[in-house]
Amino acid sequence: MLSDCRPGWIVLSYGGKPLAARRPILRILRGPERAPEDFVLPGASQGVAHWLGLIPPDAWEIRLCAGPDFVLNRVGIRREVDVLAQCLLTRPLRFVGAFYDRVRGSERRYRDTLRGACAVTPMGQFPSWAASRTRPARLPPTDLRIRCLIPARPDDAIALAATLYGIRAQTHRAVGACVAWEGGPPDAPDARAVHRTWNGPVSPVELVADADALCLLRPGDVLEPDALALLAQAISGADLAYGDALGSDGRPQLKPDWSPDLALATGYAGRPLLASRAFLAASGPAAIGPQQEALLALEVAAIAAGASVVHVPRILARTVEDPLDRTARARALDGRLRASGVPVRCALRGDAIRLDWPLPQPVPKVSIVIPSRDRLDLIARVCRGVLHETAYEPVELLIVDNGSTDAKVLSFYEDLRGDPRVRIRIDPQPFNFAAMVNAGVAAASGTVVVLLNNDVAVLEPGWLEAMVRQACRPEVGAVGAKLLYDDGTLQHAGVVVGLGGRAGHILRRRPGDTPGHLGRLQVAHEVSAVTAACLAVSREKYLAVGGFDAETFPVDFNDVDFCLRLGAAGWKTVWTPDATLAHLESVSRGPSVGAKRARFEQEAGRFSDRWRDVIRYDPFYHPALSLTTFGEDLE
Repeated sequence: MLSDCRPGWIVLSYGGKPLAARRPILRILRGPERAPEDFVLPGASQGVAHWLGLIPPDAWEIRLCAGPDFVLNRVGIRREVDVLAQCLLTRPLRFVGAFYDRVRGSERRYRDTLRGACAVTPMGQFPSWAASRTRPARLPPTDLRIRCLIPARPDDAIALAATLYGIRAQTHRAVGACVAWEGGPPDAPDARAVHRTWNGPVSPVELVADADALCLLRPGDVLEPDALALLAQAISGADLAYGDALGSDGRPQLKPDWSPDLALATGYAGRPLLASRAFLAASGPAAIGPQQEALLALEVAAIAAGASVVHVPRILARTVEDPLDRTARARALDGRLRASGVPVRCALRGDAIRLDWPLPQPVPKVSIVIPSRDRLDLIARVCRGVLHETAYEPVELLIVDNGSTDAKVLSFYEDLRGDPRVRIRIDPQPFNFAAMVNAGVAAASGTVVVLLNNDVAVLEPGWLEAMVRQACRPEVGAVGAKLLYDDGTLQHAGVVVGLGGRAGHILRRRPGDTPGHLGRLQVAHEVSAVTAACLAVSREKYLAVGGFDAETFPVDFNDVDFCLRLGAAGWKTVWTPDATLAHLESVSRGPSVGAKRARFEQEAGRFSDRWRDVIRYDPFYHPALSLTTFGEDLE
C-alpha cells in the first residue's frame, strides 16, 4: 500500500526480477459512490520501469499488487502544469483534446489523453527509452554448460570476430564456441573458437558435444553481457529459450511468448536461441543444415514435439539479417513440415508465408448465429453476404431476433424462411447478448458454429473456409477474423488482455494493411482473445466450456471471457487475416453512455476480478508495450 501518495500526478519508478514479466497493478480506492480503479503498469523487462498516473482528490487508499521481487525505487510528484506543457510540446493536438476534456469534467478521458501523450514512447525512439530503463541483470550463477554454434561462410570472418568477442564478454562463460563453415574454414581461423567444416546435415547432439545446451548465433550477432546468464536461468526445466533482440536496422524485436503459428510463419523467435541437450537428443531434429536452416529445423522440431519453450522479454543481442529470403524460407519450411509430419502446407503469398491447414473431408456443416433486432439495412446486408456471397457450403443461418417491431424487418424474415438454410428464433426478452448467442448455438446443428454480428459485411467469398480450417484443428478453440471499419481502417486484429485496463483491440484505426510489429498482422497467429463480432469455434468445444457466461457478462466482455475459458481448458485462440470482413461496431446498439456506461463498468469490474492474473500478463503482448494506447508503443 502506498501511503505517502497525495492527489495529483505521480511518477513511479520500480524494478524486479529480470525474468518476471508479470505487470504490477495499481488499485485506487475512492469515495463510497465510486468503484475502485485498476491501472496495469508496464513490466520492468529491461530492469527498471516508469509509470505516470493521476491520483484523484477523493482517493483514500492506494494498493499495489506486484511480485515478491518487486522493488519500488522512487515515487515522484509532477505538477499538472508541467504535464500539460509536455503534452503541448510533444502532441499539440492531444493537448487541445485534453484541455477540452478537463473543461467539461471528463476526468477519465483527460487523464488517459495526457498519459498517452506524456507516458508513451513511439517504437522509433527505443534507444532513448531503453537507456533510461536498462540495468544489469545481476543473476546468481548456474552450472549450465553452454556451447555456442555459429554457422559461417568464408566472407564472414570480420563479422565473426565481433560475435566471438561478445561470447567472451559474457557474465556466464560459455564452455566454447563452434564455428561450422560452409566449404571449409579460412586459412587462418580465429583461435577463440573450434572450427569444423559443414559439408552436409549433422546431428545436433554431435554439435552440442559435452555441453548441456546449444546456443545458436550467426556471424555478426553480438550478445549483451548478461544474455547467456538470462537464457541459462530461463531454460531450467524447458526445452528451448529465446530472447528479444535489436535487428540490423537498430529496431527492437520485442517478441511474444511462444507462439507456434507465428513462429512457423515468421520465424520470429530468431536468435539468440538456446536448446537443451535433452531436447536435442530426444525430440530435436535428426539432422540440421547450415545457416538459417539450422534455426528453422529447431523451430519445426519444437512445434512437432510440443516442446516447452520459454521467452526472455529483454534485449539480449544485436542480430544481423537472416540469410534466407522469404521465398527460400517458405520452400525450406514446407520441406521440414512434410518431413516432420506436421499437417500443414505453406507457401509465399505476397510478402508473407501463409500456412494452409487441412480442411476435413467431407467439409463440416457450419451454423452461423446472428443476434439481431430491427435495422433492415444491417440484417439484409449480412444475410446476403452469408447466403449469396460466401463460397463455403454447407451452411445454416440462425437469426436470434430480440423482438423486432419494424414491419419491413418482419416481412424480410418471411421471405428468408423460404430458404431451407435459414431458421429464425424470435426472443423478445430484455437484451442479453450472451444469452442470445447461447440460444442460437443450442439450436445449431453444425459441427462448427460462427458467431456473427448483424453489423458485419462480407467482403470476399473465402472468409468462412479460412476460419473453418483453423477451427477444425484439435488444438484451436476460438478463431477470429480481421475486421475493418467502413473506411478501411482496422477495427479488430485480435484482443490484448489488459489493454485499456481490461481488454481491447490492438491497432484500432490504423490502415487496414498495417503489418504490425514483427509482421504478425500479415499471418494467422495466437492471441489471447478475439471478438464475437465474427468468431468461429467447434460446437463441441463451445459446449464443453459452457458457452458464454450470460449471467456475469450479459453484454460486454463475454467474448473475451469465453476465449480465456477456452484457453484455461487447453485450447488456444487464433486470429487470421485470411478472413477479412467489414464491421460497423455496435452501430445497432448505440453509444455506451449513461445507464449503458454504468452497466459496462459493472461488467468490466467483474471481468477484472475474474481475470486479474491474465490482465497482468498477456503472453502474446510484450510487457514493455503500452496498455495505455491502442498502438504498439513503449511505456
